[in-house]
Amino acid sequence: MDLSLLGKTFVVVFLAELGDKTQLATFGFSASSGGSRLAVFLGAAGALIASSLLAVAAGGLVGKAVSPTAARMVSGALFLVLGVWMLAFAK
Repeated sequence: MDLSLLGKTFVVVFLAELGDKTQLATFGFSASSGGSRLAVFLGAAGALIASSLLAVAAGGLVGKAVSPTAARMVSGALFLVLGVWMLAFAK
């Protein structure tokens, strides 16, 4: 196992999730759960695991068909387009 990659992935995903709508939704569920924080935690953790599984599987397939440079360029361009779109249409 590549521990460096594991650490980088953890830090990037952790920082990306801070203040994210996912974290805010989980916060809201926990605040209104009436004490069932374990159910909220397990539901949120399961959802993050499932979405990460999909991302890793899709990334593995794309990685076999597209060069890493092209994948970085396309993902960077999509990130910029989505950022501009969100700034332009945010209310």
